[in-house]
Parts: sequence; structure tokens; C-alpha cells
Amino acid sequence: MTASSVTVRVPAKVNVQLAVGGARPDGFHDLANVFLAVGLHDEVTVTEADSFALTCAGPGSDQVPLDRTNLAARAAYALAERHGLPEPTVHIHIAKDIPVAGGMAGGSADAAGALVACDALWGTNASRVELLDICAELGSDVPFSLVGGAALGTGRGEKLEPLAVGGEFWWVFAVADGGLSTPAVYGEFDRLSPDAPAEPVASPALLEALRTGDVAGLAATVTNDLQPAALSLFPSLKDTLAAGTSAGALAAIVSGSGPTTAFLCADEPSARAVATALSEASVCHTARVAPSPSPGATIL
Repeated sequence: MTASSVTVRVPAKVNVQLAVGGARPDGFHDLANVFLAVGLHDEVTVTEADSFALTCAGPGSDQVPLDRTNLAARAAYALAERHGLPEPTVHIHIAKDIPVAGGMAGGSADAAGALVACDALWGTNASRVELLDICAELGSDVPFSLVGGAALGTGRGEKLEPLAVGGEFWWVFAVADGGLSTPAVYGEFDRLSPDAPAEPVASPALLEALRTGDVAGLAATVTNDLQPAALSLFPSLKDTLAAGTSAGALAAIVSGSGPTTAFLCADEPSARAVATALSEASVCHTARVAPSPSPGATIL
């Protein structure tokens, strides 16, 4: 082993475009999913131990499972199995700052963090390809949590093409009171969108706005095909979106499957003003300001 403890920082994500195809025979949906990593982070620390343990602290940590259903635990077990190691004798501690059950891939980020940390702790020297392969087995958002930056995800989101980003974009994330089940949101999408295309595609205008750092261009092109389904299941999010727009946000969308809502702003001062307005309007649990893009899983 190369160390007794390894800590990895992992970012949240926002989907600046989430184009969703119809349900496949396997139950998944083909996506054109433009990921952007943002500066809200969890930190995952993996420490040598006599037996496997998982703990979590921070906002929403009481909602995080601490057994083997947790994606971080599954990541540790998957890496150990691949390398012929016995049951992973590690203590994984997750310091949460990414909203829990908020459509910002916090659980996926923790899985990527645990995978990178265990690889470093055990000296397994897994290749980038192997790590991404394990990530894809764990979940559709996990590969991007490893990579960070910006990327186009196709297939069910796990096939990544890195994207260039020509500037910094400032966001406000309004964390809702309550959560949404991703499967339930997709089920509602299927009900509302019986004619969804088989092969969704990314918007060329949106990709160009990212490449050039054009905040107005990005604001004009952000879309989320899951938003009508999320709003159907969580109608009060409409008030949150309206409050952020009224406060000066350039664009307002549901983040992923929700219920967190994301507001693209002109710059940092504008973002802080929107966050203040959202908090004062009592339309969310809390409002967080963050820049993008942000690096992927990073050993500290």
C-alpha cells in the first residue's frame, strides 16, 4: 500500500442540455447530455481499517445510505474484485457539500471519489480506461464525475466526449425542500413524452456557446427534457424558477432530474444577488453560488 489515508475532492454537475430519447428495451434512455462540472464539492477520504465501514457528515448526510447500496461502497468493492483483493478493509468517509438527492450527481461524485482514492490507497494502478469502465458499471453519471470539466454524454450518458469551455460561467443552485426519485421522473417523462426521438442530439449552438465562453448564448440554449416531468411531480419548483428569473438570472432550469433548480447568471455579483433574492423569497431550502467548469476527481 502507498498510504494510510487518501482524500479525493469531487465536483457536482449541472446538465446544460439534457436531451432524452424514448425508453429502450432495457429500460434506459438514450441521451445527449451536456455535463458541466461546478464548484460545489464533496470530499471522500479512504483510510486503512480492519473491516469495511462507511460514514458521512454534512448537509443532508442523514439521507445517505451507509451500507453497500451506497455508490461509494460499490465502487470500493468493484475495484477490489477486479484486482483480486479480499473484501475492502477501508473506512470511507464522505464529507457532503453537494446537495443530496438534488439532481447534481452527488452520489455519483462520491463513487468516483471512492474509486480514485481506493486505487491510490491500494496501489492498484488502474488505467484511466479501467476506472471509466468501472464508473460506467456503477451509473450513468459516474464517469463524468471522474472526468469533470465539460463533456457530451451519449448512450445512457456514460460515453463521454470532452468539450472545450472558453470561459467561466456563474450559477446559483436553489436546493429544494424534499427530493425527487430519478426513476419516477423518467417514468413521468415517458408518460408525458410518448413521441420522444430515438436518438437525441446535442445543440450545436449550445456547444459553440460553451466553446467561446458566451454566457448569453449559453443562456439562450440551455434545455432539460426532464423538466416538464420534474415540474409535474414537484409543482412548487415553478415558483422557484420564476423567482430566479425575476431576480435577474439569464436562464433558469431544473438541474437533471431535480428537484434542485439552476440559474445561469451574467457574473459572480449577479449570481450572489440572485441567491439572496431566492433566499428572501422563501422558495427554496438554500441557494448556493458556484462557478464552472471545475476539475473532476482530484487527489488532495
